[in-house]
Amino acid sequence: MKSLPVVDLIVVIAYLAGMVGTGIYFSRKNTTSDQFTKASGKIPGWAIGISIYATFLSSNTFLGVPGKAYGSNWNSFVFSLSMPLAAWVATKFFIPFYRNTGTVSAYTHLEHRFGPWARTYAVVCFLLTQLARMGSIFFGIALSLQALTGYPMSTIMIVVGICIVFYTVLGGMEAVIWTEVVQGVIKTVGALVILYLVVDGMDGGVARIIDIGKVDNKFSLGSFSPDFVQSSFWVVLLYGFFMNLNNFGMDQNYVQRYHTTTSVKEAASSVWLCVYLYLPVSLIFFILGSSLYAYYQSSPDLLNAVRMQAAAERLPQGSLEAVARLAATLTPAEYGDKVMPHFMVNKVPAGLLGLIVAAIMSAAMSTISSGMNASATVFSEDIYKRYVKADLTQKQSMRLLYIATTGFGLLGMVTGIAMIGVKSVLDVWWMLSGIFAGGMLGLFLLGIISKQTKNAEALTATLIGIVVIIWMTFSSKLPDEYENFRNPLHQNMIMVVGTLTIFLIGLLLTKFKRKPEPRHQVVMDNN
Repeated sequence: MKSLPVVDLIVVIAYLAGMVGTGIYFSRKNTTSDQFTKASGKIPGWAIGISIYATFLSSNTFLGVPGKAYGSNWNSFVFSLSMPLAAWVATKFFIPFYRNTGTVSAYTHLEHRFGPWARTYAVVCFLLTQLARMGSIFFGIALSLQALTGYPMSTIMIVVGICIVFYTVLGGMEAVIWTEVVQGVIKTVGALVILYLVVDGMDGGVARIIDIGKVDNKFSLGSFSPDFVQSSFWVVLLYGFFMNLNNFGMDQNYVQRYHTTTSVKEAASSVWLCVYLYLPVSLIFFILGSSLYAYYQSSPDLLNAVRMQAAAERLPQGSLEAVARLAATLTPAEYGDKVMPHFMVNKVPAGLLGLIVAAIMSAAMSTISSGMNASATVFSEDIYKRYVKADLTQKQSMRLLYIATTGFGLLGMVTGIAMIGVKSVLDVWWMLSGIFAGGMLGLFLLGIISKQTKNAEALTATLIGIVVIIWMTFSSKLPDEYENFRNPLHQNMIMVVGTLTIFLIGLLLTKFKRKPEPRHQVVMDNN
C-alpha cells in the first residue's frame, strides 16, 4: 500500500475534472429526451466506433485479461477472434432493422412480435446483465486503486461512482460518446506504456519472455479437440460469437448508438472500426499478461510479495505464519488479478503512474456511464412508459431519465461491493452475462428469423430455455448422490445452449403447429 505521488494525483484529478466538465458542457444541450438518449442523431460514425471500442475495452479487459493470461494462457483471446463474424451479421441484418424501426429501445419490437411478456423478459435480462457488467467493472477499478491508495474498495467504488453519475446525468448520450472517445485513446496509451515498462525491465527482453512463455505454455489458445467440458478453443469461440452477437445485435448500449449516427452506412462503419481497434489492442493485453508472468517468475522477491498480498486479503485476521502458508499454496490463477496493480505500485515511475491510473479509471467509467444511460433509456421506454404512464411531457421525461440514470449507477456500485472477494473478475462477468443474455438472444433471433412463429410457440420455447439455463447454472450444487444430473458442460456453454434451446425449440414448435393447406384450395387459388 502507498499513496499516489503529488504529480500523479494532479493527473488523476485533472482527468476527473475533465470528465465532469464534459458533462457540464453538454448539459446545455439536454433539453429533450431525444437529445439525452440519441444525441439527436448527429454523431459521426468514427466517434461512435471509438466509443463502442471504449465500451468493449472496460476495466475487465484492462485488469482481468492480463490477470487471466498470467494465470493460464491466451485461451480467452479466442473471444476477440469471434468478433468479425458477429459484426458481419450485425451490420448485414440488425443495424438496418433498427434504423428502419426508428425506436430507441432494442426491445420494443419484441412486443409487436410476441406480446408484452417478450418485451418485459428481454428488458429484465438486459438490466440484470448491465448490473453484472457495471458491478464487475466497479470491482475491477477498486481492486487496482486499493493497491495504490490503501483505501477500502467500497469507498473507492462510491467516490468513483459519484463522479460517473454526475457527468452521465448532466451530459446524456452525447457526453458519454465524446468522453469515451477520449477514454479510448487514454486506455490504449496506458496499456502500451505498461507493456513497454515490463519488457524494458525484463532481463533478456522479449526473447526471455518468449522462452518462459513457451516452457509454461502461456501462448496457447486452448485445446482444438471437440471438448465442451473444458475451456477449449471451440467453447470460447462459440461463447464469443453468441456474446458478441448479443452485444452488436441487441444490447441497448450498442443499439442506442446506431441511432446517434446520420445513416445506416455510418452505423455499420462504426461497428467495423470497433472490431479493427479491439482485435489488436486486446492482443496487447494478453501479451502484457504473459510478459508480467515472465517478469515475476524471474523476480522471486516480487512474486512472493504479490502472493503474500493475495493471501493476506483472503485471511485478513490471520497470523503472518498462516498467511505465508496460504501464499505458498496459491496458484497463478488465484492471484493473477493482483499482479498488474502490484507492478504499477512498485515499478511505474512517478509522472507515468497518474496516466496509468487515469487509463484504468477511463476503462471503468466509459463502460459504466454507457450502461447507466442505456439502462435508464430501457427503463423509461420499456417499463415506465409501457406500464405506468405513456404520455409524458419533456420535463417529466427528463426528470425520469435523470432519476433512472442515478438509480442504476447506485445499483451498479452495490453490485460491485457485493463482488468483493471473487477470484477472477473476468470469469464472474462471463458467467453472469452468459446466464442473463442467453435467453434474451434466443428469443430475439426467433423473432427476427422465424416470421411464422407466434406468441404461444415463443413463450413455450422461452420457458423451456429458462429451465435449461437454470439447470446448467445451478446443477453443480446438487449433492453427490445426484451427480449424474449435473451439467457436464463448461459454464461458458450456458450462453450457447440457452440461446440455441429457445431458438431451435421455437422453430420445431412452429413447424409442428403449422397446418398444410388443402390441395383443392391451392388449385382453386391458382384458377
